Amino acid sequence: MAININLDVMMAKRKMRLKTLAQIIGITEANLSVLKNGKAKAVRLSTLDKLCEALKCQPGDILEFELNPEKEDI
Repeated sequence: MAININLDVMMAKRKMRLKTLAQIIGITEANLSVLKNGKAKAVRLSTLDKLCEALKCQPGDILEFELNPEKEDI
């Protein structure tokens, strides 16, 4: 199982640049880049809330659960 982060897709749909979004939600470009590239181990709900507000989307538009077929028996 995996949680995929589709932040890059939502940013492209909204034509929003990394620098602009980072300024709007109040985090560094480096931290937003880690999240955008799917390298983040966690995301704060307050950050997710700000992302959804800025991008005018739902959390499910950014986060996606993918079941690993090899681990279905668990």
